[in-house]
Amino acid sequence: MTGFGPAVPGPAGGHAFTVPVLQLGDTLLVTLQGELHDGMAEQLQEDITARIAHTRVTGVVIDISGVDMVDSFLGRVLAEIAAGAGLLAARTVLAGMRPAVAITLVELGLTLPGLRTALDVERAMELLAAGERHSEGSP
Repeated sequence: MTGFGPAVPGPAGGHAFTVPVLQLGDTLLVTLQGELHDGMAEQLQEDITARIAHTRVTGVVIDISGVDMVDSFLGRVLAEIAAGAGLLAARTVLAGMRPAVAITLVELGLTLPGLRTALDVERAMELLAAGERHSEGSP
């Protein structure tokens, strides 16, 4: 099943591009590209939370390999997405972080609680699958 986030008002009254939110089985895959403006980040947070609440997804992978810069606002939104997903019984993995982004997050003092990280989307999916196998074996 494929879905896209809602259109976000852009400059001059038009609509900016939307962030694709794809459902792959029980996982949402969100791929961020380029600069994500504050309004788009907030809309993405609402969209992901609503999708988790209305579907049976248990995991969210946010691929930021196409993001050159993460500011404190976007870092906070990513942490809030993970926190909201966790409250709705879904785990979040942040994939594809560039070294410069990691350095920036450390310099900003952002720890991103609730977010696991993986080098790429494939490893993120493996982390989520391994977590499910582990929880299935738990009493």
